[in-house]
Amino acid sequence: MAPEKRREEILAVATELIFSQGFDAISVDLIVQTAAIAKGTFYYYFDSKKAVLEAIALRVVERMVEAAREISEQPGLNAAEKIGAILGAQKQIEQQAQSVVDGLHQPGNRLLHDRINIELIKAFGPVLAQVVEQGCAEKVFDVDDPLSTMQFILAGSQMLFGHDAFNWTAEELAARQQAMVTLVGRTLNATPVTMQAILQSIDKHAQRKNI
Repeated sequence: MAPEKRREEILAVATELIFSQGFDAISVDLIVQTAAIAKGTFYYYFDSKKAVLEAIALRVVERMVEAAREISEQPGLNAAEKIGAILGAQKQIEQQAQSVVDGLHQPGNRLLHDRINIELIKAFGPVLAQVVEQGCAEKVFDVDDPLSTMQFILAGSQMLFGHDAFNWTAEELAARQQAMVTLVGRTLNATPVTMQAILQSIDKHAQRKNI
């Protein structure tokens, strides 16, 4: 069997196990047994269970970026609708991959968590920046440097909401989410009507069954 195909099979098995049982509940032995391979075969492709988690998390990021790019290229949507649809799709994909997110949130995986966030910001930022540029052309946004602006917003949101280190209460989380909405609106120089359109689009696309 071709090496890349074998690696894909191992990843497929590990992904199903993590999605169904959670990162904590599985082991290299379980992956090996389920994939019907020798342990040496596993370690030929991955040096640890954490390496498997990293590969799966990067796939999730790729899926988010692909979904965002598809939305950004839809000609029938204005910029506010596109941003809302992109963030809604991201939210849904995160929910579907919650077991992977939970694995990244473990204290021992903090460095891996940060690396994945960096990859997300680097890959996701240009797509959002392109939509912001469209919004500037539509006169609903006014931003001098869309890419840097969106990367700052992504970095801030990932820091505040991307892991459990802050241990926010429900009330604290709600307050910070509202503050983020206000901050984004002011940063984009968007009117309340435009921000409301973005929020409605987020809710609409986050509830879709298939992404």
